[in-house]
Amino acid sequence: MNPSSVPLALLGLQALGTTLLALVNLGLWRNERRQYFLGWAGAWGFYSIRLGCISAYLVFRTTPWLVAHQLATGATALLLFSAALQFDQGALSRRQKAWLAIAAVVWLVGSFLGVSNFAVGGLTAAIALSAVTLLTGWVFWRHRGRVPSASATVLAATFALWGLHHLDYPLLRPLGSGVIYGAFADLTLIGVTAVATLFLVLGERSEALARRTTQLEQLTRLLLRTQEEERRRIARELHDEAGQILSAAKITLDLEGRREEARLVERALGQIRNLSHLLRPSELDELGLLPALRNMVEDFERRSRVRARVRLPENLGPCPGDVEVTVYRVVQEALTNVARHASAGEVEVRLRSENGRLRLTVTDDGAGSGTPPTPHLGLLGIRERIAALAGTLEIVTAERAGFQLEAVIPLEEHPV
Repeated sequence: MNPSSVPLALLGLQALGTTLLALVNLGLWRNERRQYFLGWAGAWGFYSIRLGCISAYLVFRTTPWLVAHQLATGATALLLFSAALQFDQGALSRRQKAWLAIAAVVWLVGSFLGVSNFAVGGLTAAIALSAVTLLTGWVFWRHRGRVPSASATVLAATFALWGLHHLDYPLLRPLGSGVIYGAFADLTLIGVTAVATLFLVLGERSEALARRTTQLEQLTRLLLRTQEEERRRIARELHDEAGQILSAAKITLDLEGRREEARLVERALGQIRNLSHLLRPSELDELGLLPALRNMVEDFERRSRVRARVRLPENLGPCPGDVEVTVYRVVQEALTNVARHASAGEVEVRLRSENGRLRLTVTDDGAGSGTPPTPHLGLLGIRERIAALAGTLEIVTAERAGFQLEAVIPLEEHPV
């Protein structure tokens, strides 16, 4: 192999790596629609063209290739600089940007005054690339200070090393020497930059998702709390307003001897009381969770004709209101599902407190299905309630083993 072909092959490999880096940033721009990714894609694209111009100049030694090299270098520097400013809009003040604009003009004039000399052209190109690469590293370091990120730290260090490495060619080696070292160094830095950029985007997405999840959890808790308050208000109005009106009407009808109408009013009054109880049982507010659960299980057994057992502790201890409401609603939904879908003959509700956690289990001896139950509004609702309290919900069903729901809620995270 001709020795002169080795530097050209390495420059080609380096150009290929830079092109891949440009494609990575172009793909990120298409997915993220952030302008600085498009700027970096263009910068690495022109950097690859610059490497091609260097290869052509080494072969032909004609001035047009050096001119093209200077133009590609200028475009690379300009796009790197603009992408860095887009990434961190507050990185530079207007005065600093003005000085950098003057420096760019000086570089442009100086580079083309010495365009016929490879040493002068290489020196001006290296200074420009070194400056904007170091600036890009500083921008990532500044970003890392505001938003702690290992990827931003790696990118800051990589661009800093790359900026210093650009000075190797004109200052430390004559024309044509050190190409092997430079190519391998550039390829290493290109690879690190590509991987770190991808991890930076993934990290930002993960942080955005975490923030979004936190916001949704807060919204869920607010909606559930608002829903319970609305249920309490409607239940109170039904009981106090509609219930009293119907009671007065029934008494009037009884006094007038209109028994048929009185029975209809009494039936409507019973339905309103049942609806009020379903919306918000008064014993949950007046007596507490344990009596409310006993009454609900007894009422379920009476209405559904399914044998129901309840195993509750003698004393549950201090329990936050949100937890009490959640436990009550979970049992209510579980018993409703047993009555509608399980074809069970017996159901057991068990509640116990252990190691700072509240464990609720609802088990029936129904037919089961062997597959996880299809999510519906009620099941999704209790999942959201338990998740809002940092708890867990597990549902187990088998073909002939019935259905079991188990919810665990940590009490220490919810002070009374």
